[in-house]
Amino acid sequence: MLTLAHYLVLASVLFAIGVMGIFLNRKNLIVLLMAIELVLLAVNLNFVAFSHYLGDLGGQVFVFFILTVAAAEAAIGLAILVALFRNVDTIHVDDLDALKG
Repeated sequence: MLTLAHYLVLASVLFAIGVMGIFLNRKNLIVLLMAIELVLLAVNLNFVAFSHYLGDLGGQVFVFFILTVAAAEAAIGLAILVALFRNVDTIHVDDLDALKG
């Protein structure tokens, strides 16, 4: 039987992996976007776990809206990334300083 603690441990591991991905890899924008998505998924898992534990559907409805915003963010982020790659021929964060000013 899975308890609330199991879900919280899994969410904390996902959150830690996402935060480590953000701090350790600051060169590739695709990896940064994936790390942000991991953090959002960890938060969503917490919402669903507490919603089920407390018997309230509010958390699950909130997760639906978060997933909708995350999908839009991913689509827009990838579109911007493709546009940057076409103009600069790189996706490394260090090489994008030409966009200043």
